[in-house]
Formats: sequence, structure tokens, C-alpha cells
Amino acid sequence: MKISTRNALKGKVKKVMPGAINTEVTVALDGGSDEIVAVITRASAERLELAPGQDVYAIVKASSVMIAID
Repeated sequence: MKISTRNALKGKVKKVMPGAINTEVTVALDGGSDEIVAVITRASAERLELAPGQDVYAIVKASSVMIAID
């Protein structure tokens, strides 16, 4: 796979929670205890055959990233 985005985070599927239309996928990121959660269509999750322990990339596409402090 080659992709132009710089925001590709490697990890392993931790949990897959299918719903009626969408599926929530929790990915444990490599190199630490951080996780990211994505909501994708159920059809996409089934097509990718997502399962816990599977190696994946969480690809983030955003038009802006905000920074906040306390």
C-alpha cells in the first residue's frame, strides 16, 4: 500500500463493535499505550475482515488540526 498522507498510524485492532450501520474500531497504536477509535461503515469493516489482533493503519485526513492548552 502506498498513500500520500503523512498521518498514517500503525497499530493493531483491539476491538470491533459492529452496529446496525456503522462499526466502531479501536486500534492500539504501536509504541505505547495510546489508542485511536474510528467509526467506519459496517460494509467496510466486513470487506476488510477486521478482527482483534490484526495489523492495520489508522489514516487521519483532516482539513485542520487544533491545539489547546489549559
